[in-house]
Amino acid sequence: MEFIVLAFPEEQLRVPAVEAVMGLRKTGVVRLIDGLVTTKTASGEVLAAEFDEFVELRGLLAGRDVARLIGPEDVREAAELLDRGSCALLLVVEHVWAQDAAVAVRAAGGRIVGSVRIPAERVEVA
Repeated sequence: MEFIVLAFPEEQLRVPAVEAVMGLRKTGVVRLIDGLVTTKTASGEVLAAEFDEFVELRGLLAGRDVARLIGPEDVREAAELLDRGSCALLLVVEHVWAQDAAVAVRAAGGRIVGSVRIPAERVEVA
């Protein structure tokens, strides 16, 4: 599983970007486990809202896979990454493709011995 913070430069979500991210869920590549919307107002106030408070996100967190894992401390830490007057989607996702691959590796007698996320900046430089 992974905790992801997707920041947007205004206090409102950009619907096309949200739709693209949520499209991954529909394909079965990732499973959405938890999510919140966090806003850092122009005055610096930090707000958090459930998905169901947004028409474009309503119903995304429904079903047996949902767990409330994002807490107030996570919201505060994510808000530190935001500029004033911006917002973010906070997501906990399970990488379904990785789970399927791990099962296949174990069935072949292998094991996963490490994993490192490579920052986008490094990929661009390479």
